[in-house]
Amino acid sequence: QVQLVESGGGLVQAGGSLRLSCAASGRTFSFYAMGWFRQAPGKEREFVAAVDWSGTSTYYADSVKGRFTISRDNAKSTVYLQMNSLKPEDTAIYSCASPASLYNIRSFRDPTNYVYWGQGTQVTVSS
Repeated sequence: QVQLVESGGGLVQAGGSLRLSCAASGRTFSFYAMGWFRQAPGKEREFVAAVDWSGTSTYYADSVKGRFTISRDNAKSTVYLQMNSLKPEDTAIYSCASPASLYNIRSFRDPTNYVYWGQGTQVTVSS
């Protein structure tokens, strides 16, 4: 079965950087889009970033645009989220996700389009 395993979370001061990784297994990684979502305590899950199956197109939430970069290495079946200039409001559990559909999906920002989810990794940004 499809498994997604995140790593790279931690505690960082405001202005710092972290790089999250999500290793996928169980199917041909390069055929599927990948997304990152986050959920802060007491808040709903929100879209952070996504990349299409080829790595050609990327999508970002307005709140992270210019600070975060999503990328993928199909040879390693891994998607990354480079997070720079972190802010306390970025504190959340970050989860990677992948859809059931091959290639691209109707909306990269809609979590209901993703069926496989990792367990999440905690990112805490102190002020």
